[in-house]
Amino acid sequence: MTAASYQLIKSGRGVPIKAWTRGVPLEPEAEQQLRNVASLPIIYKWVAVMPDVHWGMGATIGSVIPTIGAIIPAAVGVDIGCGMMAVQTTLHAAQLPDSLRRIRVTIEQAVPHGRTNNGQKHDRGAWWNIPQHHLKEWKRLKSTYDEIIVKHPKLNRGNDVNHLGTLGTGNHFIEVCVDSEDSVWFMLHSGSRGVGNRIGTYFIELAKRDMRKWMRNLPDVNLSYLKEGTESFDDYVEAVQWAQDFAMTNRRLMMQNLVQAIRESGEVPLFEMTQEVVNCHHNYVTVESHYGKDVWLTRKGAVRAGFGDMGIIPGSMGARSYIVRGKGNPESFQSCSHGAGRAMSRGAAKRQFTVADHEQATRGVECRKDKDVLDETPGAYKSIDAVMQAQRDLVEVVHTLRQVVCVKG
Repeated sequence: MTAASYQLIKSGRGVPIKAWTRGVPLEPEAEQQLRNVASLPIIYKWVAVMPDVHWGMGATIGSVIPTIGAIIPAAVGVDIGCGMMAVQTTLHAAQLPDSLRRIRVTIEQAVPHGRTNNGQKHDRGAWWNIPQHHLKEWKRLKSTYDEIIVKHPKLNRGNDVNHLGTLGTGNHFIEVCVDSEDSVWFMLHSGSRGVGNRIGTYFIELAKRDMRKWMRNLPDVNLSYLKEGTESFDDYVEAVQWAQDFAMTNRRLMMQNLVQAIRESGEVPLFEMTQEVVNCHHNYVTVESHYGKDVWLTRKGAVRAGFGDMGIIPGSMGARSYIVRGKGNPESFQSCSHGAGRAMSRGAAKRQFTVADHEQATRGVECRKDKDVLDETPGAYKSIDAVMQAQRDLVEVVHTLRQVVCVKG
């Protein structure tokens, strides 16, 4: 009998925790959060933990949480539908220009990114002259959005359509990559932007309010959950599914815009997309059947890896990334990691690393090399090699990518 590749963590008064963390660090604070989640009465079977696990708000990032009759909004998080998209092109590495700076500038001009003016008018991270093809997608999304804000008008106070097709900040990025066969790929990471953040934050607070009415011994108030059969639950499901649709559309529009911009840049010869296209969430909730039962499955920093499912596991700014195919491992609830996972907080990274450290770590990558991106420097993340080794029974590698251009928000 083959030994389990995960580590079994006993939670004491809750369900077991199965952690694919052999060879990668698991911080004590994250382990305590896992025990807190495992102790909830709504958890089905066990909690599955991915090798990129680290501390999050309420629940760890890098965990897969199956629930019966309830959803934990903070486990889904505020970047609802955050995920990855990658496309392979007919370009080859030899067809890229010697200097990639103009490619980087072309991408930065094609896709709003970052955040200025406190997110208000003239914020460089939003559209203020919205393209027509974006408005067409918004028309499809708007009818459900209008129904949501009639019931919850506080959600209609901020950016929405002007964030559709924009990157955001933090660990969101756009990259030009080259695979082991010298094919050029475009890859990006983003989610549901400001409107998703409002939905997540609003329903997290709503769950806390509802929970106070009938339960006092929650191990962490951020694990407050909405119970199936309540109006709040139904409204959250509608809103979270809408935000996940927004996020998927957001990634498609960004990819469409950057591909068109690079085609028109004059920097590379004419090229096409191949059939290798992946667009996957890694912060979301959905209904799935596991061990003969339909459950609400929350992947907080995890990718669906059912048998044959294609996924993306990015490394840091200076490390390899992977296009993977799921092996359908039932014990992980058919899931895998969503990246390398942070090894330290953003504040700790800015204290520990210098611009010179960052320049050395990102040598050969056309990217920002200033103090404002030190929280995203490669040393702030776990080893992607160790992460991939720890989950070899969850996915197989289809393509290995190295980035040559990286645009950060």
